[in-house]
Amino acid sequence: MLKNILAITGKPGLYKLVSRGTNMLIVESLVDGKRMPTYSRDKIVSLAEVSMYTTGEDVSLSEVLNAAGKKFEFKAIELDAKKADTEQLRAFFAEVLPTFDRDRVYPSDIRKFIAWYNLLVAAGFTDFTLKEDEEVAESKVEGQKSKADKQLAPKASVKTSKSAAGTVKTGVGTKRG
Repeated sequence: MLKNILAITGKPGLYKLVSRGTNMLIVESLVDGKRMPTYSRDKIVSLAEVSMYTTGEDVSLSEVLNAAGKKFEFKAIELDAKKADTEQLRAFFAEVLPTFDRDRVYPSDIRKFIAWYNLLVAAGFTDFTLKEDEEVAESKVEGQKSKADKQLAPKASVKTSKSAAGTVKTGVGTKRG
C-alpha cells in the first residue's frame, strides 16, 4: 500500500500513484483528489522507501506508522505540530519510537511525520504494513518482463563477405527476428 503513496518535493501533501505514462506519472492528491502529471525532473519518493534514524538500525516508515496507529487507534494525532516546540515534538515521538536518534531526526521530520500520518488516516489508510510477499511477486514479474524485453530486442549478427582472400568480416548488422 505504501509503495503507491508518494511524496513530491516542492508540493505539499501526499499523492497516490494512478498511472504511468511516457516520462511521467499521473498522481492524485490525498488532500483534494485532484489529478496531475509529475515528470522526471520532480523528486518523487515512495513512502515504502522512507526510513527513520534510530540508535540502532534504521526503521522503515511503515513500522513507525503502525506504531503510531496502534497508539492512537488509527485516529488523527491531535498534537498541533506547527505550534509545538522542539521538546514537545521529541517527547511525542519518543512515545511512538523510543529509540529514535535525537541528533539526526529533526523537529521538521517529526512535523512531517505527523502531517503524513494524519493525511493517510483522513484518506482512510490504516494498513501500513509492507507485504514482502507482494514485493517478491512484483520482483518476479519485473524479472519476467526483462526476459521478455531481451527476447524482443534485435539480435546482432556479423556480416561477412567473400573475397579472393577468403571470408572477411565487414561489420556488425542487426538481425530482426
